[in-house]
Amino acid sequence: MSVNVLVVDDSGVMRSMIIKTIRLSGLQLGEIHQAANGREGLDALHQNWIDLVIADINMPVMNGEDMIDRMIEHPEFKDIPVVVISTEGSKTRVERLENKGARFIHKPFTPEIIRDTVKDFLGEQVFDDSAN
Repeated sequence: MSVNVLVVDDSGVMRSMIIKTIRLSGLQLGEIHQAANGREGLDALHQNWIDLVIADINMPVMNGEDMIDRMIEHPEFKDIPVVVISTEGSKTRVERLENKGARFIHKPFTPEIIRDTVKDFLGEQVFDDSAN
């Protein structure tokens, strides 16, 4: 099963790093979509089949937490797993995101951390055996 991923981060360099890292994690990837903020992320969700969202918190136009709130309100998007990857991780904010169903990964991260977090959401069947 290939997983279509949406990477939402205002830094193009960070989006590239996340994409490279998820490739190294062994996740069986389908399409990879990118967005520079939460509003573009929501647009991408409306235009594409997305199985997993990886998002930053602090972005212009619409931040990651607001995007997650809009996803929860939308029947088609509310069950899409969201992994937040950010340097900003106050305990209060992390708890609030987790209460919304998101998982949190602190930067810097490794392919193994992403792999283990995504496995919790989607199961082992979406990973290549060689990466486990």
